[in-house]
Amino acid sequence: MTERLPLSLTTCTSCGKPIPPGSKSTKFPCPSCGEIQIKRCEKCRKFGRNYKCPKCSFTGP
Repeated sequence: MTERLPLSLTTCTSCGKPIPPGSKSTKFPCPSCGEIQIKRCEKCRKFGRNYKCPKCSFTGP
């Protein structure tokens, strides 16, 4: 029998909700520090909700 590992979903940087595979989400490096990958779900992108980089505190739409 094969051991099953739990599936870990990526979470949206703006709202904190899990981002399901295959959704119209995006990910990009922080525009300020470039060290953190910002991940945004489809709804937060659509409504232009702010996000905040956990490392440098850069805030963007």
